[in-house]
Amino acid sequence: MYIDPTLYTGRPEREEGRLPKEVACYDLLDQLGMTYQRVDHDPADHITACEEVEKVLGKKICKNLVLCNRQKTDFYLLLMDGEKPFHTKDLSKQIGTSRLSFAPPELMEELLNVTPGSATILALMNDKDHRVKLVLDQSVAGDDTLSCHPCISTSSIILSMEEVRTRLLPHLGVEPILVDLPDDRTE
Repeated sequence: MYIDPTLYTGRPEREEGRLPKEVACYDLLDQLGMTYQRVDHDPADHITACEEVEKVLGKKICKNLVLCNRQKTDFYLLLMDGEKPFHTKDLSKQIGTSRLSFAPPELMEELLNVTPGSATILALMNDKDHRVKLVLDQSVAGDDTLSCHPCISTSSIILSMEEVRTRLLPHLGVEPILVDLPDDRTE
């Protein structure tokens, strides 16, 4: 997997070859006056591929899971520690819903304009009807930074969690649901 070893500050100098949805993320961050660092790489569309990217970022990338209920009427974007195992029963209990599963790719595209492996908090800018609820695990909400993709899995960025809370989420009109998912990894 190729990873550009340079950690850039701000948006790419050249936008040729970048998808409009990625450029829209940089436009939004710049509009809000948010600071960010970025690294470019081959597609890193699952958490194990992100481990190599984390070495350049110097930060962990969290899991971003798009979930839905069985009827596909309630949707959630869960951000959690990338190393924690995910069990739907733990989340279901805390948010008061049952039968959660991963949202199908076509609904991810429809609601957030992302494909599997590129889900991100920044994709909430595409959810104009606020159909997707943001769910933050305490381990992510309590961190100083948030590392994620800009709606495409060929770049990763580091955001200040303080700026996410005070600029990004208020701008998007999003109030996160906080949960505390157990970490049952064996040492």
